[in-house]
Amino acid sequence: MTDAIAKPATDAIVLGQITGLFGVKGWVKVFSYTDPREAILNYSQWWLKCDGDWQATELKEGKRHGKSVIAYLQGINDRDEASKLLGCNIGIPREDLPEPDQGSYYWSDLEGMKVMHRDGSEIGTVAYVMETGANDVLVTVGDKERLIPFIADKVILDVDLADGVIKVDWEWE
Repeated sequence: MTDAIAKPATDAIVLGQITGLFGVKGWVKVFSYTDPREAILNYSQWWLKCDGDWQATELKEGKRHGKSVIAYLQGINDRDEASKLLGCNIGIPREDLPEPDQGSYYWSDLEGMKVMHRDGSEIGTVAYVMETGANDVLVTVGDKERLIPFIADKVILDVDLADGVIKVDWEWE
């Protein structure tokens, strides 16, 4: 890993996490949040968040391997060095990411947004978004935690990024 560069990656969007080791030459297994999974390899510079600090590193090589992704990072030459990266998040500066298509959102854009029922009652705030296979799910916190399927035009009526409000049609009790 290289030292932190002049521009800290505090605005980094987390695209994955280092979850395992692959072989003895320093390769790591990556759990990618991108779709397709190997799209994380489109970025040659990664920011790794380990122990609360972001550090820049260069992706030297990577490929899809079965259902996961494996990567070789600059300066990581053996399994022992690679093991120090286990659990690190992989981020990319926001400005390096393409703008999402109309009606698509980065999960990080939704986190912290207020969720309102179509009748005007407040449900809570988006804590995080999770993938379930069938569809993404908003996990909201408020008077209690609620799971709301992210199904556009059925459950999710409107996402207003400017005002920070998501309007939904969802019965939770």
